[in-house]
Amino acid sequence: MNKCTTKKCLFCEESLRQKLVLENDEAFVIFDEFPVNPGHCLIIPKRHVSSYFDLNSEEVLAMHQLLLEAKKLVTEQFNPDGFNIGVNVGEAAGQSVFHVHMHLIPRYKGDIENPRGGIRGVIPGKRSY
Repeated sequence: MNKCTTKKCLFCEESLRQKLVLENDEAFVIFDEFPVNPGHCLIIPKRHVSSYFDLNSEEVLAMHQLLLEAKKLVTEQFNPDGFNIGVNVGEAAGQSVFHVHMHLIPRYKGDIENPRGGIRGVIPGKRSY
């Protein structure tokens, strides 16, 4: 599964093979172990890369293809009303696992009082405009 040789990386552990939801040559999908909502997935490149901006074009394309497949799977299994898609790049942006990964977060009507602004909510007080 993994092309990574980093020993201390959560996403490079061979034990993730048991948790795979989807996979292609360059990336894989697992359900988040601490989901924001039911169906929350992570799309992860197999090569150990810290930043999204250091991925090569094949990895970006592979992750995007899996994002679309994961969206279809989550829609069929969980029937969400919407989605947020996000990547944290750098500690200042909240990145805590330094192996790039993309979040596919299903959203459901009523999961928060007012979802207006969506991803802008990463900075409190800036979501509503």
